[in-house]
Amino acid sequence: MLQQTQVSRVEPYYHHFLERYPSIESLAAAPPSSVRESWEGLGYYRRAVNLHRLAQEVVRDRAGVIPRDPAELRRLPGVGRYTAGAVASFAFERATPAVDTNVARVLRRAFHPRTPRRFLARRLWDTAEQIVSRRGKSAWAFNQAIMELGALICTARVAKCGECPVRAACATGRKLRKR
Repeated sequence: MLQQTQVSRVEPYYHHFLERYPSIESLAAAPPSSVRESWEGLGYYRRAVNLHRLAQEVVRDRAGVIPRDPAELRRLPGVGRYTAGAVASFAFERATPAVDTNVARVLRRAFHPRTPRRFLARRLWDTAEQIVSRRGKSAWAFNQAIMELGALICTARVAKCGECPVRAACATGRKLRKR
């Protein structure tokens, strides 16, 4: 639900969704129309379709057990690199990056402000791999912190460099400080 949607928008839907489908088995057994109805108002309905397909596949092929490994997660319907990293990190405390748009913005401004767009995605993931903690609990905290940094300080419209705790290590922040 959080793919390309803010937490404040998702929260009421999330609670209702979990009440209606308290287990992966109940979600897998639900008719597609019910799952879509539960998603009504959130948009990006393909996410609901993919989540339903994912639940069915996990129940059918994996005895209801969601994989912990990011590579295994990516084999599931609708799961890309970011979602696999987020689930592995936050749900299973795996030491893996989760690069969403907020994280990408922070990494770009901090490490790669001049990198051409065509090389950027790979560079950002490589950088995230290098700087994420190798311990699961620390990786979870790091991923959450960098997401929050991008959501609250290093925002898309206005980078609040004066408030940024990593300004001294940031290529963009250092450049602004010299002015």
